[in-house]
Amino acid sequence: MIRGEKTGLRARHETDVPLLHAELYDDVAARSRTDDRPWRPIPPGSSHSPFAIGEPSDTAAPFSVVELASQELAGSATLWGIDTHSRAAHLGVSLLPAFRGRGLGSDLVRVLCEYGFAVRGLQRLQVETLADNAPMIAAATSAGFTVEGTLRRAAWVYGAFTDLVVLGLLADEWAA
Repeated sequence: MIRGEKTGLRARHETDVPLLHAELYDDVAARSRTDDRPWRPIPPGSSHSPFAIGEPSDTAAPFSVVELASQELAGSATLWGIDTHSRAAHLGVSLLPAFRGRGLGSDLVRVLCEYGFAVRGLQRLQVETLADNAPMIAAATSAGFTVEGTLRRAAWVYGAFTDLVVLGLLADEWAA
């Protein structure tokens, strides 16, 4: 497990999948805010669940998030789009509803940065989030990310286009 002050990243367990699927995927409106692919009905237990355990990949590193104080499953985090040539990746986090608003997001972003920079040797990490996702923007900026721009009406979210904010962090900025 990679530990921060409040959160830890560990391999996904089979027992994590039903809860992550039920709380983070089956809420259609919420899921449409976190994934650029359209929601489609996937039954519990399906190998097509975005939280299903798959083979290790060079381009994605999915984790289960644990709140260290309680040792409870708190959500999902992923380093995705890993480009080993350019040494860059994107990060994404989704906390279960019961764990939101507890100040875990900033710590979680920092722990993902540690994995990306210290373990994987990446040069750049990037976050794309909806412009109205103040908690994610705050978590990323508190971890050292810089807002690099806004992509106007770049995301289709449950019936309307919305802006995306792009944030970036370089390895030497993280180390500083």
